Amino acid sequence: MKSNGNSPHRSNGSGFSGSMGVPHHEHPSYKWWVLANVMMGTFMVVLDSTIVDVSLAKVMATFGVGIDTVKWIATGYLLAFAIFLPTSGWIADHFGFRKTYSLGLALFTLGSLLCSISWNMTALIMFRVIQGAGGGLLMPVGMAIVVREFPPEKRGMALGFWAIAAAASVSLGPTLGGYLIDNFAWHSIFDINVPVGIIGVFATMVIQREYKIQSGRAFDIVGFLSVVLFLAPLLIALSDGNASWNTGGWTSPFILSCFALSLIGLVTFLSVEFNVRDPLIELRLLKNFNFGMSNLVLFIFGMGMFGSTFLLPLYLQNGLGFTAFQAGSLFLPLGLIMAVMGPISGVLSDKMNPKIISATGIALLALSLFVNRYLSLFSMRSDIMLSLYLRGFGMALIFTPLNTLALSDIPRERMAQASGLFNVIRQIGGSFGVAIMGTLLTDRTIFHTTMYGQSVSPASPVVQNVLLGLKTFAQRAVGGTLSLAASRAQALLVYNIGQQAFVSAVDDDFLVAAAITILCVVPILFLRYKKPTGPREKMVAMD
Repeated sequence: MKSNGNSPHRSNGSGFSGSMGVPHHEHPSYKWWVLANVMMGTFMVVLDSTIVDVSLAKVMATFGVGIDTVKWIATGYLLAFAIFLPTSGWIADHFGFRKTYSLGLALFTLGSLLCSISWNMTALIMFRVIQGAGGGLLMPVGMAIVVREFPPEKRGMALGFWAIAAAASVSLGPTLGGYLIDNFAWHSIFDINVPVGIIGVFATMVIQREYKIQSGRAFDIVGFLSVVLFLAPLLIALSDGNASWNTGGWTSPFILSCFALSLIGLVTFLSVEFNVRDPLIELRLLKNFNFGMSNLVLFIFGMGMFGSTFLLPLYLQNGLGFTAFQAGSLFLPLGLIMAVMGPISGVLSDKMNPKIISATGIALLALSLFVNRYLSLFSMRSDIMLSLYLRGFGMALIFTPLNTLALSDIPRERMAQASGLFNVIRQIGGSFGVAIMGTLLTDRTIFHTTMYGQSVSPASPVVQNVLLGLKTFAQRAVGGTLSLAASRAQALLVYNIGQQAFVSAVDDDFLVAAAITILCVVPILFLRYKKPTGPREKMVAMD
């Protein structure tokens, strides 16, 4: 049988197509080996995004830089990740899914190696960009490979197992990163990726058969440049809107110029993608009701959840004085819960309405954020762990059913592009959330500091008694004259007011995050669900 221009082509990696070698459907274990292979790469990418967060203080001390510079370790990674996400679909279709996945994993591994030998801050940021490019290629293609290899009736379970890798990374990343930072050099958080990445590239070439779409569509260079023009200035503006060097804030000429460039890029991108013959991203996929609504859910979710992820570590380290390892170890049960519940939610989404499961997960996640609204300087470990338990159950119930609903009507040959768009929108939603939560945290800290400062009157007998107690404590603890002890007492009072104001601002942020997250239930209710029936659709292997 001859293949047409749009037929998928599969080879076994040895020069034989599926029709010449052993047919794909006669190897029931093959898809599980592929799933394990993809999970390895997913684990690395997600681990690196969580492990780096606890290293920033050590990097700042090593290179003698401030937060405005060191944050580009994360921003440069996210920027490259977001830019290469939309291109992953075309690259996979044109060069093959196995080659694209291997390229992404190799770039990520190379970036990790270069990061570990960085000699200054500029080099580290540049090498993080290489890491981000690899991750941007790897993540959506890996998800598309898993979805393609499993039939609709088992797709939810497969995505649930795939989510184990992400869950394990979320759990182990902060813990492992905290341990390495407290006991070894910061280079070690990148070193651990190198041997795993090399093994992953080799396993990919051995395990996976090649698959690509022989469509012959041209690369949309205008679409690529316009999406870069849209995403790069947008993420830069969202990252630097509250930077200390940016004295003008969100209305400074630099930030406004970035938003203007981003708007030009967005308008150009939309006009090109809806009219060009071979678009970089099939925006028409958003016309699919379930896929479009699921992307709306993901954008709102990204704003609420990912925008608040930095709050709890900040609270633990700056509010309660935890070390990096102590703070990271609290997240260990979160990943374990997600790892156990991920496959269960996948099985449930195959057997019942995934809308119910996703909505339940959103409600639990919103509840976990609302519980954090009551954190204080005297919160117990059990109070913190309750919110993390709820978050683990909630997140495990969200992604697999939502992915199942979003991709239920997407053609198999469009999976890479669909998953790439899915991740881009989540990335943008998370960036908006970080910007909003960061701005709110700063504003509310100033507000609470002002309010608490106004209520502390030097003439108040209560304040005088507190200062007397602090002065006695300071003199007994460190000695010195009465005058020096009185100065230390006043400094301690100011410090405690600042700490209380910071924690109150964190509480306000969590309340806003909970309100944003619960809004995801609305579009979920409008998703259409049709229970899969009939056997798996057959894929005809073509020469």
